[in-house]
Amino acid sequence: MSDNSLRLVWVYPDLLSTYGDQGNALVVERRARQRGLDVQRVDVRSDQPIPTSGDIYLIGGGEDRPQRLAAERLVRDGGLERAVSNGAIVFSVCAGYQILGKEFVNDQGQRQEGLGLLDVVTVRGEGERCVGDVLGDIDPRLGLPQLTGFENHQGITHLGPTARPFARVTMGRGNGTGDGTEGAYNDTVFGTYMHGPVMARNPHIADLLLKLALDVNALPAIDDRWYEALRAERISAATQPA
Repeated sequence: MSDNSLRLVWVYPDLLSTYGDQGNALVVERRARQRGLDVQRVDVRSDQPIPTSGDIYLIGGGEDRPQRLAAERLVRDGGLERAVSNGAIVFSVCAGYQILGKEFVNDQGQRQEGLGLLDVVTVRGEGERCVGDVLGDIDPRLGLPQLTGFENHQGITHLGPTARPFARVTMGRGNGTGDGTEGAYNDTVFGTYMHGPVMARNPHIADLLLKLALDVNALPAIDDRWYEALRAERISAATQPA
């Protein structure tokens, strides 16, 4: 990318845009524009090829059948893997997170191939569904404040040796494995179960993606009062006794 332009790709909004996850694209776009960046946002439907020249790719959650269709088309297309090999950043949520892994269990109860961009495998949980508010501590290497979000998934995601946990939960189930992990990442590919949308609750994650895309250590400050008010409200609500 050039010093003042950004190409933001929202992947398959017709299949993977559940729980308001398109809000992540809105937040990244706004926070980039507030810093004077010229943003080109590209919404790519599932009947269109994935462009390989994007800087940041965002993938949302979806129900089981749309997830299967999205995975089949992304694997067949190959564009997202080529974009990552070119240095693109990818941030995925819930069903999108599972698709980025090596495999997951689809709506037909079968193991389905993922993109293999994250060293994770997702199986279907046998217990109660993971639903509710989540709080967690993001990997200190990423330099981000407390994570807040909302999870709603039946999948249990196991991390392989090359995947780092995106966060450690202090409330909620996260990956559902019982080890306290939430999400996963390696290099420029990130996955999480957090809805909310997660960027509205955690704008510093959007800033992290921008810094990676720009290859800078810091961004100009902007007015965060609205975001901080939302964060404080949701964290307070999550920690109040039932």
